[in-house]
Amino acid sequence: MKISVNRLKDYIPFEESTEKIAELLTQSGLEVEGVEHFESIAGGLRGVVIGEVLTCEAHPNADRLKKTTVDVGGEVVPIVCGAPNVTQGQKVVVATVGAELGTPEGETFAIKKAKIRGEVSQGMICAEDELGLGQSHDGIMVLDTDLPNGTPAGDYFRVTTTDVVEIGLTPNRADAASHLGVARDLKALLRRELTLPDVSEFKVDNGSRPVNVQVEDAKDCPRYAGLTISNIKVAPSPEWLQSYLKALGLEPINNVVDITNFILHDLGQPLHAFDLDKVANDTIIVKKLPKGTSFTTLDEKERKLTGEELMICDEKGGLCIAGVFGGQDSGVNDGTTSIFLESAYFSPDVIRRGSLVHGLKTDASFRFERGTDPNMPVLALKKAALLIKEIAGGEITSEVVDCYPNPIADMEVNVKYAHVDRLIGKHIPKETVHDILESLEIKVSEPNEEGFTAIVKPYRVDVTREADIIEEILRIYGFENVALSDTYQSGYLAEHPATDTNKLQYRVSELLTGMGYYEIMTNSLTKPSYASKSGFLKEEENVEIYNKLSEDLGVMRQSLLFTGLEVLAHNINRRQTDLKFFEFGTAYFKEPEGYREEKHLSIFLTGNKAAESWLEPSKKVSFPDLYTVVERLLDKLNVRMPEVEIIHEAPYDYALKLKMGEKEIGKVGLLSSKITNLAEVKQEVLFATLRWDYLLKKASGLKQYEEISKFPEVRRDLSLVIDESVTFDAVRKVAEKAGGKLLKHIGVFDVYQGDKIDAGKKAYALSFYLQDNTKTLTEKIIDQSMNRLMKSFEKEIGALIRK
Repeated sequence: MKISVNRLKDYIPFEESTEKIAELLTQSGLEVEGVEHFESIAGGLRGVVIGEVLTCEAHPNADRLKKTTVDVGGEVVPIVCGAPNVTQGQKVVVATVGAELGTPEGETFAIKKAKIRGEVSQGMICAEDELGLGQSHDGIMVLDTDLPNGTPAGDYFRVTTTDVVEIGLTPNRADAASHLGVARDLKALLRRELTLPDVSEFKVDNGSRPVNVQVEDAKDCPRYAGLTISNIKVAPSPEWLQSYLKALGLEPINNVVDITNFILHDLGQPLHAFDLDKVANDTIIVKKLPKGTSFTTLDEKERKLTGEELMICDEKGGLCIAGVFGGQDSGVNDGTTSIFLESAYFSPDVIRRGSLVHGLKTDASFRFERGTDPNMPVLALKKAALLIKEIAGGEITSEVVDCYPNPIADMEVNVKYAHVDRLIGKHIPKETVHDILESLEIKVSEPNEEGFTAIVKPYRVDVTREADIIEEILRIYGFENVALSDTYQSGYLAEHPATDTNKLQYRVSELLTGMGYYEIMTNSLTKPSYASKSGFLKEEENVEIYNKLSEDLGVMRQSLLFTGLEVLAHNINRRQTDLKFFEFGTAYFKEPEGYREEKHLSIFLTGNKAAESWLEPSKKVSFPDLYTVVERLLDKLNVRMPEVEIIHEAPYDYALKLKMGEKEIGKVGLLSSKITNLAEVKQEVLFATLRWDYLLKKASGLKQYEEISKFPEVRRDLSLVIDESVTFDAVRKVAEKAGGKLLKHIGVFDVYQGDKIDAGKKAYALSFYLQDNTKTLTEKIIDQSMNRLMKSFEKEIGALIRK
């Protein structure tokens, strides 16, 4: 964003250099990325003066040249000139020796003392194009002026020069997207008074052209103001206005449009001018038009409306996409004589949607979608009307229409002095705090010993919390005025959990990548058809996108499954079939009263365990390969092993449901071919999905390791014959309860089902590892522990102990 230093001085007087101003702005958070010098005429006509041709005669050695003498103010110089229209007595523009002029190609050349066909020439009488004042080269410029000879040509042509600072505006500082906004910060930084635009001379000339304004969508258009101006003459803008716009990198168009652009960059309030004679029945309606309505914008492109754009309409149809782009049929042109001038406050959300869906980014939408000042429309409207009368003539032919049924209130924020000192890291006197805030137009209300209430005007859309108020104090007080302490520390107003979730996620990522898994990141947008065809996702819980780019990206995902399967398909189609992937991501759900988000961790495993090799035959991955990964992951988080339940439900052929009490934390299993076919994956896929947000709550931090015990570990084996319906999880629960602290680990090293045992039975060969970290286990203690285990197995799960 470019800001003219000259215009800043109209708001707040200062003598400081541009470099000093740039430094102050940068320190306050408005980072100046560059400074350039603008001149309305390249080179500023330095060394170019007004002169008078005293004599003019034919050149003795050239038919087409003339030999002249020119008074350039206190000195008469000889100049050889080739212009056909040069003659005695003319007032002309002279580039003296040493002056630099520009060429049409953008290069420069210096005027030197020379001999032309044997005659001395000390300067050049200039044509229009040689000075950068136009394109004509038919002859020299002849002036009609009484200015004394030697007057700098820059004074005659009113050359405008200004420094222009370019600010890298951050998205939160919408209030500073104008000269007035930057001047407000300078007011606080320099402690000087700010001069607002004077509209005291505004008056309605007559009421001959009133406009009927109807706002049907007050939610998206809280305030809409306007007036009419008649009998104007559309023409090029005066030099000062053109120079102002050119300094900011804008191309002048005509006086009416240029004034609206001037107000936008000056006050931060976008305006729009409609050709009033093209507004049906002088009626303006603010509303949304039906989906599919055709609308042709100023760039002559026909666009299909989505039904979500806010439109400015008349009784026949759309005139303008509100706050974004004007319509082709209602714009101001050279034949316009009457205008309706609009000044409004629109909801940032509706402007953002309209701008995004049509790919239209304008200076107006840039400001509206970040948040403009709802108190500015009428002031800006009156200022623009006065400028139009001054520059384009005409008369104001209607009262100011101001539809503002529900005024936007100031924001009230409670602030405590203790929080100010703690976050800044330095005690700042209360009086200084109050002074800084008042200089920023933030009123200090009801101060007491502990704090105060800050009253924030609505144009500061980024100041809504106590921390924001403290940031405002600090950036004006000066970061450089807060000394660093000997020890590093941080202060926060919000509460922070003891568990570092980022660290846990990083460590789990390390674990998975160490096991050969690759992390993927997929799009949160997905196909609506997945929910309708999957059999386990609910269509009514789809979070639909209003401004969808395509049907394939029409909803937010309810599961990380399908976006991950699409990655598998992409790799498999390129002959990469042995794949291990994981992803941390968010799932989204629509609920009756709003929306819900869940953090998930998904793990995909497909293909062979290892690449084919002569050392061993290739072997397909199996369920234990993935379940082992989940076990190690939970162990890494210090989360106790959950209960498991065997399930046969979508999206799996078979799976284990992991539960902690009644809370489901995830599933691990083999996906059904119906599900994988939806994503065009033609091979078996093992898939685990875990509720990452819930695991983080249960995690007791990263696992703490301890020194290996110096007392030996003892292993004892048992063979159990149990009903085939009894799971290992049930066996493990009984063992953990009966084994107590001495039981460190239980494992299965063989499972048997066959004709050697009864039908409906199975045999588990189990290993039990016992250890006491304080002493060596005796045979008596070991036997007592094993007997306790065997009795529990017999009682709890009806096991037959094979001895």
